[in-house]
Amino acid sequence: MSEVKAQPAGVDLEELEQLVAEADTGGRHPVGTVGRILLWVAVAWSLFQLWYASPLPFVFGFGILNDTEARAIHLGFALFLTFLAYPALRSSPRDRVPLLDWVLAVVGGFAGAYLFLFYVQLSGRPGQPTTLDLVTGTVGILLLLEATRRALGLPMVVVACVFIFYTFAGQYMPDVIQHRGASLTKFLNHQWLTTEGVFGIALGVSTSFVFLFVLFGTLLEKAGAGNWMMQISIALLGHLRGGPAKVAVVSSALNGVVSGSSVSNVVSGGIFTIPLMKRTGLSGVKAGAIEASASINGQIMPPVMGAAAFLMVEYVGIPYSEIVKHALLPAVFSYIALLYMVHLEAIKMGLKTIPQRPTPARERMLRMGLGLSGSILAVCIVYYGIVAIQAVFGGAAPPLLALAGVALYVASVWYSSRYPDLALDDPNAPILELPRAWDVTRTGLDFLIPIAVLLWCLMVEQMSPGLSAFWATVSILGIVATRKPLMALYRKENLAASVRAAWDDLIDGLALGARNMIGIGIATATAGIVVGTITLTGLGLMMTELVEFISGGNVILMLILIAAISLVLGMGIPTTANYILVATLMAPVVVDLGAQAGLPIPLIAVHLFVFYFGIMADITPPVGLAAFAAAAISKEDPIATGFQGALYSLRTAILPFVFIFNPAILLIGVDTWPQTIWVATVSLIAILLFSAATMNWFVTKSRLWESSALLLICFTLFRPDWWLNQVSPPYEELPGSEFLSAVAQTPADGRINFVVEGVDLMGEDVRKTVNVPLGEPGEPLERLRGIGLTITQAGDALMISNVDFGSYAKRIGLDVGYDVVAVLRKADQPSSLIPIGLALAATAGVAGLQFARARKQADRKETGPAR
Repeated sequence: MSEVKAQPAGVDLEELEQLVAEADTGGRHPVGTVGRILLWVAVAWSLFQLWYASPLPFVFGFGILNDTEARAIHLGFALFLTFLAYPALRSSPRDRVPLLDWVLAVVGGFAGAYLFLFYVQLSGRPGQPTTLDLVTGTVGILLLLEATRRALGLPMVVVACVFIFYTFAGQYMPDVIQHRGASLTKFLNHQWLTTEGVFGIALGVSTSFVFLFVLFGTLLEKAGAGNWMMQISIALLGHLRGGPAKVAVVSSALNGVVSGSSVSNVVSGGIFTIPLMKRTGLSGVKAGAIEASASINGQIMPPVMGAAAFLMVEYVGIPYSEIVKHALLPAVFSYIALLYMVHLEAIKMGLKTIPQRPTPARERMLRMGLGLSGSILAVCIVYYGIVAIQAVFGGAAPPLLALAGVALYVASVWYSSRYPDLALDDPNAPILELPRAWDVTRTGLDFLIPIAVLLWCLMVEQMSPGLSAFWATVSILGIVATRKPLMALYRKENLAASVRAAWDDLIDGLALGARNMIGIGIATATAGIVVGTITLTGLGLMMTELVEFISGGNVILMLILIAAISLVLGMGIPTTANYILVATLMAPVVVDLGAQAGLPIPLIAVHLFVFYFGIMADITPPVGLAAFAAAAISKEDPIATGFQGALYSLRTAILPFVFIFNPAILLIGVDTWPQTIWVATVSLIAILLFSAATMNWFVTKSRLWESSALLLICFTLFRPDWWLNQVSPPYEELPGSEFLSAVAQTPADGRINFVVEGVDLMGEDVRKTVNVPLGEPGEPLERLRGIGLTITQAGDALMISNVDFGSYAKRIGLDVGYDVVAVLRKADQPSSLIPIGLALAATAGVAGLQFARARKQADRKETGPAR
């Protein structure tokens, strides 16, 4: 697919590219030898990550690295590239690298890679650092803070420095967060020479698979898939009322499949959709707000969510495929709700539609039917074809499937080559003709192959995220390297020029993917300082008492407090670092206090709660980067754009609270397809009604009581159990002696609620209600050991005798010595259909009143001129 031929009028693309560079890849672009060094170091980083994620080291018995060594190399590359790619000051040169930055880059690279370079020596003297170790650790911490300032801004540095100060000044802190302090040697050893601090879990996740997902998205964009997806959105939705705004929503959702950056999503789609929206009647503020609101949700859209989602694999302890399953419905509903809000906005403002090619209704219906049925048929053929090949050929299937994939790719490129490349028209031109959906789709069918590879590896084969991303990246690397030459071959064009262009795209894609990772690598390393401080000082235990004191033990107040902390932190630091900070400090607090309040909160619900509000910070004034990027395109006030975007994003902000109190929306406890369809339908109606209430428009403009009624209906649909709990308890409490039999009766992959009592590390009596997942059916004690929990039975008494480190049981706050005192069994309550049915009847009543009022208003308009 060719590059965009027309630049939207009034939009400074160089300014926007610099904005993205400053936020994502570094604003410095030197030329000559220095530029080539920067390019090839970035390419080397990408190649290293591909090697580390691949099975090749084990095949050849060469270059096998453990986690610590790989993390050190990863940080070494990140620090080296930060000082070359990110200028020190606004006034610093962008076209060359000063000598001081070269020195800092080399020293930073050495300090970052120190654990790799001296791994054998360090492993031989654990806890006994030498002078060189301490000097390297000191310089490394200082250079990491400077790299953080350049790549992420001062707020993240301030956060890290506060925690460093807390490490040394613990004995002078208020009693509630006081600790005995630490020496400089202990601090440096903990933070730089072990995997407890900088080189901890966060940097490990960045090394293992976040890099490859970012590289995958970058290469897919380089191949032209981003432009292709946006044009499909334009073809499908451009002719509708408010079509350009709906295009912005859908194209952002599609971009979210392969990208996790809010700012780049805004810029890549917004340079076209924002002028189109303005052209059809939307104000610049609302146009920018819609694009920004749609783009931030790209980070919650599976399968490639924001980088923080990959950290959940380690923090929650479940496969990435499970995280995708839990996150899917809320992400889809959030986009559908935004589409609905855009539609209501278009109705309120009487927006125009974009002209489309006149087509008879019968032909339109035929095209739609063929498109849907053809898509379903293609998916079924691919799925069952792969399954059949695996069943017939067994171990020989992978190479056969690879050959089949290559053949399919070659055939799809041949088919695409028969049609001209697509170029988006200037959205400010007097006439814009919308393409047909199939005319766009047929030009890039091969872009679906790497996405299919990723989804198959993740969801069907259940491979690790890193290995899944590796195979998907290999497939897109092949496409970037061969697509243009194949096109030239089929079209009988200049093959040599196409090969050179493909080579340039390949190298540029590898380099750009690495530069996109600089900020994430630095963010995860700096967040490791915070995590290291928590493990060194015991701050995590203290935070439970502090939050409990501030919230008075009230779960709602606690959640509002944590949401506010996430938003405030997110205004100055990236989503990834924000998630690490809040998930490390606050997620255990939510689980623990919820358990003590008798509310068993699934761990994934807590982490998605934190994740969502960290993302919301990208649009929340006064420092919402996505809103600033959109305002740069619309030429409007970024603060006003941010406030309008925050209003549109309220439908996303309500969902995390639903996760906590109704985890069925995360498909937790939903075991059958009928249940899934029912939960999805009711939840979708609820979020749409919430959107209508916040827009103050349903069928027509709502009165205050009607909007209030819609909010009450929304609450009822999301939480029908709240009403039922007022008249009947939700659970029946059985004695703890029945715990093991309840475990045995729990179906495969089911969950069980139970109550434990004991004494915590602070010497206080605690009572917790917890919810744990159980795997495949089997002997009860074995099923419990699967989540890291060992139970000892003494007569009728059951006691926790062991909790595996890092297990699910440990993460939800269970500890050795707790007694299992009760099992909670779902009680017989009135059917949830009663409150849901009443809520839907009330919805129909409000709609009926508004329909009648709208008709009267229409009649008055018609009769008015005649009077």
